[in-house]
Amino acid sequence: MPINLQNALCGVVFLLVAATLIIGFKRLLRPSAADHELWLRMRSWWIMAGLFILALAANRVFGVLFFVLVSFLSLKEYFSIIPKRDADKRLLFWAYLAIALQYLWVWQGWYGMFIIFIPVYMFLLMPLLMIIQGETQGYLKAVGTLHWGLMTTVFSLSHAAYLLALPNEANPAASSAGLLLFLVFLTQFNDIMQYVWGKLVGRIKVIPKVSPNKTLGGLLGGIATTTLLAWLLAPYLTPLIGWEPLAAGALIGLGGFVGDVSISAVKRDLRIKDTGSLIPGHGGILDRVDSLTYTAPLFFHFVFYIHY
Repeated sequence: MPINLQNALCGVVFLLVAATLIIGFKRLLRPSAADHELWLRMRSWWIMAGLFILALAANRVFGVLFFVLVSFLSLKEYFSIIPKRDADKRLLFWAYLAIALQYLWVWQGWYGMFIIFIPVYMFLLMPLLMIIQGETQGYLKAVGTLHWGLMTTVFSLSHAAYLLALPNEANPAASSAGLLLFLVFLTQFNDIMQYVWGKLVGRIKVIPKVSPNKTLGGLLGGIATTTLLAWLLAPYLTPLIGWEPLAAGALIGLGGFVGDVSISAVKRDLRIKDTGSLIPGHGGILDRVDSLTYTAPLFFHFVFYIHY
């Protein structure tokens, strides 16, 4: 494992320890009603970050399997919240099979199949299977809902895993795993900073009908802070140079916002607060990876077409 990657992972652990101590001291010195939820969130962060760090520290196989699990849980959670026809339940097997096949192309590094399998072949297969069943009532809504779920929870997220399939030689600073850490860390950092800036200077609502808490100050502050951190971290984790880290940071900042509000729109449409309860303090897994569903494909193709 490259020394830069080791140092970066140690840095993540240090941040978790520091945050845990801060929350712990706050509970002792200035207790409040929000302490329990903060502690649950912190405990969940340790579990999520721990699994991610172990996957990165092991090898590419474990890294890919980590995202197989994330996509499976995300798609399963998505199916649990959307309305489904009885006939559609028979198609879930094919949707879950698509996860295995999509990540098989990732593990093999077969870019040609990876990039078209779900957008083309599953897009054509799912309607065919519905037509064979002969149920036309609600057909258009059902086929669109199922394919959108596959695109969001499997195709989009698999771009993060495919970073591990890129040649290590093209990123001597921290190997392909450094790119993945850069993407995931900045995506989560952007979520936090947009919340913090929104609390500090948020006045103007951006899209109140979709997400009332999102403000222009939070959006711009999050993008600016994420872009700055991307510029600082890029030499140690990526092959990005010159203007490229700034563009990548801005892309992750804006993409993370859109991914977040996209899942918010789904929840508002379904009249639910969270997509699930799998992650204490955070809600469902879709609530946690919503930003990544946009930042992963955007960052992947940005890096891929510039440096690979």
